[in-house]
Amino acid sequence: MRGVRFHDGARLEFIEEVAYYEDIQRGLGERFRVSVEAGVALAAALPHSGSPHKYGTRRVFPKRFPYAVIYMVQATEIVVFAVAHFKRKPGYWSDRRRDG
Repeated sequence: MRGVRFHDGARLEFIEEVAYYEDIQRGLGERFRVSVEAGVALAAALPHSGSPHKYGTRRVFPKRFPYAVIYMVQATEIVVFAVAHFKRKPGYWSDRRRDG
């Protein structure tokens, strides 16, 4: 299993989305967090199992939520660049690859 590193922008949007879902309904934020973390764990355990995506990245899809976890496989870790909602502007996170 590889280590996992979140880009600062990805970590922030993850935290914000957990809070957003928790505001909608108590416990929903926790379910979102668990779902995303399960997707990240899958990517760490089987890094090449995620669907190939743009710019050499891959993505996994948390269950029951319209999001993709976008990451890149490195030698010893995966770097998560985004926890992106399906309706968000595609590729908004691409600049993160430069400083990630």
